[in-house]
Amino acid sequence: MAEFTLELNDDQKQVRDWLHGFAADVIRPAASEWDEREETPWPVIQEAAKVGIYSLDFYAQQFFDPTGLGIPVAMEELFWGDAGIALSIVGTGLAAVGVLANGTEEQIGTWIPQMYGDADDVKLAAFCSSEPDAGSDVASMRTRAVYDAAKDEWVLNGTKTWATNGGIANVHVVVAVVDAELGSKGHASFIVPPGTPGLSQGQKFKKHGIRASHTAEVVLEDVRVPGHCLLGGKEKLDERLARARERAKSGGERVKNAAMATFEASRPAVGAMAVGTARAAYEVALDYARTRTQFGRPIIDNQGIAFQLADMRTRIDAARLLVWRASWMATTNKPFTSAEGSMSKLFASETAKQVTAQAVQILGGNGFTREYPVERMHRDAAIYTIFEGTSEIQRLVIARTLSGMPIR
Repeated sequence: MAEFTLELNDDQKQVRDWLHGFAADVIRPAASEWDEREETPWPVIQEAAKVGIYSLDFYAQQFFDPTGLGIPVAMEELFWGDAGIALSIVGTGLAAVGVLANGTEEQIGTWIPQMYGDADDVKLAAFCSSEPDAGSDVASMRTRAVYDAAKDEWVLNGTKTWATNGGIANVHVVVAVVDAELGSKGHASFIVPPGTPGLSQGQKFKKHGIRASHTAEVVLEDVRVPGHCLLGGKEKLDERLARARERAKSGGERVKNAAMATFEASRPAVGAMAVGTARAAYEVALDYARTRTQFGRPIIDNQGIAFQLADMRTRIDAARLLVWRASWMATTNKPFTSAEGSMSKLFASETAKQVTAQAVQILGGNGFTREYPVERMHRDAAIYTIFEGTSEIQRLVIARTLSGMPIR
């Protein structure tokens, strides 16, 4: 009988400890400063590049971990350090994954190195999908890509929003509509090379949390990109659109479910980020409760505090297990018959909000000040229930999957 284990192997432990050391020694000491500045923490990203964390090789190694735990372990440790800085470090990976998933070998070899640069000349990339009127409702996307056959160019027009590294990136990956009648199946992804005319940064958002991560609108005005910048190539796109049109006639619901399965597979990574932030806040609260005295004894001696900490730790461990299960299922191609990807993201996100709020409460007035990190962690945690699908969308996905009904 095969052995069942939840123990990380030696290689995974080594990577975890290495990342934890970087988070403790480099990320955390810089967290408060860059949160206050609300700017991209270039020195930290450069340091991450020097040691090999900010690189395609590192993320590829974690992505191809056969257990599926490489990415969630890495995300938890980096976001334990600080959510805003960690998102600045991993944000380029969103665009890189888009190219890896949809690009040709030539496109992968050409563009991904330009997304990262090297330790002496760090580059950034941005993945641009959300729009002012199309967040969860991807079928409402308005950015259009029209093919100019005479010049073998695609012309992009529209506005993207909530783009990590948007406008400051060297390479932008833009999702646009090529066939509006097919809804989300009529979308395609395009590389916008550095310095392409017509692409500009719109509004930079001043955010409640994750303030060290640059988030902005990206405006596209008659942006022309060569035909070879269509990820996957035009022949592959034409074939995919033709299949989608046929399926839309005979089984449109089946197409939608297949697309949902793709989104499901990416959500555990966000859950792991939330686990990292929740764990960080819990550890601060636990240490504070052990050392803070009131009425002559540590406050952890009071059940009201001790029970809160017990619940916090229980939720964190449960969230991690859900994330690990979904990550393992995605890697081993196990079907998400109960929307396990959404379950992991939903529970971990809500856990981060709850645990960080409890940490602020345990620290009392100190928790409400910026002298202690739980104030920042509580602000950061709010994002997890919003991006990569809100908690309401996760519940909708889970409910539809369990019931088989088109719940609205």
